[in-house]
Amino acid sequence: QVQLVESGGGLVQAGGSLKLSCAASGITLSNANMAWFRQAPGKERAFTAGIRWSGTETDYADVVKGRFTISRDITKNTVFLQMKGLQPEDTAVYYCAADTQSQFTRWQSSYNYWGQGTQVTVSS
Repeated sequence: QVQLVESGGGLVQAGGSLKLSCAASGITLSNANMAWFRQAPGKERAFTAGIRWSGTETDYADVVKGRFTISRDITKNTVFLQMKGLQPEDTAVYYCAADTQSQFTRWQSSYNYWGQGTQVTVSS
């Protein structure tokens, strides 16, 4: 049984930082493309950051590029999202997702496992 469990969300002031974690079980990160998506209030869920199964490539949405960093720890089977320079528009539920069956992509439909999400709220 595959499980993705996010943690690290919370309330932070504008300009602050948070680090999200996604602990995976039932899959091996070296065999899965991993990504973070986010869904802001009233908006559709959107790709935020991703890392290829090999760890050799990362991808970021333009709105977070230069502020967010995705990484992973194979030994802990955990993916991270370091977020810096947070702004109120970054307020959203952040979801961890795993793709074990297709090419590295931003498409949500390619990701076959999802976590429950963690709330990030940025106050102005």
